[in-house]
Amino acid sequence: MHSEILFWQVLLLTLYSMYQIWDDLTIVSSLAQPVWAGLIAGAVMGDVTKGLIIGGSLQLTVLGVGTFGGSSKIDANSGTILATAFSISTGMNASTAVAAIGVPVASLMIETDILGRFTNTFFQHRIDHLIDEENYPAIERNYLYGVFPWMLSRGIPVFLALQFGGSFVSQAVKVLDTNLKWLSNGLATAGALLPAVGFAILLRYLPVKKHLAYLILGFTLTALFSTLYTNVQSLGTTMAKVSKGFSGSFNTVSMVAIALIGLTFAINEYKRDVEKQQLTELSQQSAATGEVTADQEGEIYGDEDGL
Repeated sequence: MHSEILFWQVLLLTLYSMYQIWDDLTIVSSLAQPVWAGLIAGAVMGDVTKGLIIGGSLQLTVLGVGTFGGSSKIDANSGTILATAFSISTGMNASTAVAAIGVPVASLMIETDILGRFTNTFFQHRIDHLIDEENYPAIERNYLYGVFPWMLSRGIPVFLALQFGGSFVSQAVKVLDTNLKWLSNGLATAGALLPAVGFAILLRYLPVKKHLAYLILGFTLTALFSTLYTNVQSLGTTMAKVSKGFSGSFNTVSMVAIALIGLTFAINEYKRDVEKQQLTELSQQSAATGEVTADQEGEIYGDEDGL
């Protein structure tokens, strides 16, 4: 179903795009994540499910993407906002929207990110002079002024794209659905594969060799629980069709179970790391002072033990 993006929707999505970069730099409430961008944009556009699909796909795509120091990274949040808005308004397939709009927009927004950083140096130089003058109230004001270049670096392109790019996207979708159907299918396939690319990048930087057993265990549990709960849900649906009096609710909770198991392993690993750190500090203190120290197992050791 095709629908026009209304001005109030453009306004709300523009304001959110401005807020999300501010949140990402200062508040860090996790609202500046693609999955949240998909949820909010989907709610504004009237299709939360499609918004979550697009936001979740881009969230998985950028799992292994990070930024260090003053470097810029792709803006998957803005890409999610535009991909969700245009996908819902034009009826574009979610996977196609991720590949055709979400990823290209996220990459192009690197340029506006650099522009925002460059513009922000104006306030930084003003603060340098104000420090010499010891004008502390003005220093605080200029520090806060620095948020505006960042917010405008997202708000302006998102507003222009939503307000004036709708007709272009509609025509592009029309062409993709007719003369270039092969390209549309290819983009949909690429969009569906992008989350796997994100996982691959993440695994490239994680200590997989060190925790290979956990990786195998997690994969096995995911396969087992997904199969189990899917079959249970199918059984419940079938019974509900056969017997009208059957009111049991079977929900797919496999990922919740897997997440809780993973959390258990993470807590245990964290506790072991803390204990190792404490023992290391005790050993170092013992070596420095020559005193005998007892570890948590009740063993006595000191400098004569080579510690």
